[in-house]
Amino acid sequence: MNAPAERNIRQMKVIGFAGWSGSGKTSLIEQVIGHLTARGLAVSLIKHAHHSFDVDHAGKDSWRHRRAGCREVLVSSGQRWTLMHELRGAPELPLEALLGKLSDCDLVLVEGFKHAAIPKIEVYRAEVGQPLLFPGDTHIVAIASDEPVDTRLPRLDINDAEAVADFVYRWAVTRAPAPDPVA
Repeated sequence: MNAPAERNIRQMKVIGFAGWSGSGKTSLIEQVIGHLTARGLAVSLIKHAHHSFDVDHAGKDSWRHRRAGCREVLVSSGQRWTLMHELRGAPELPLEALLGKLSDCDLVLVEGFKHAAIPKIEVYRAEVGQPLLFPGDTHIVAIASDEPVDTRLPRLDINDAEAVADFVYRWAVTRAPAPDPVA
């Protein structure tokens, strides 16, 4: 990777959302993005998928070209463009390399990458039946939950996306001190 790209990665403001499947990460992030972009921030997102996924549709030209063996297929229109890159047996890219693929923005939200060494908000619902991540992950900076959690970390109400967005803004964008935990 060249030096300018490495400098940009180090300067990026990044915060992750980690939690077990079914905890509500995607729904919460969707709402948080709305609040952050309403403040004028350019927000990007990297989402980790644990399964095979496809953004293309069987039978479409780009799907046919990928299936025929293309490593990359870029599709462009007057509304958007997308680049699909097939790993073709190569290892999955680490988060830092994926960050280097993004255009400049004010903030990158990361969904998943549970074990990445980035600051993260844990999204926790006891009803999912999985243990909390934060006791074993020193990169978790707050807990978004729908019930009290025994922690000294800031606790955010998972049902108050605006408050979560405020925390993200203060923590990741302005680096202001975190608010007192929710009672």
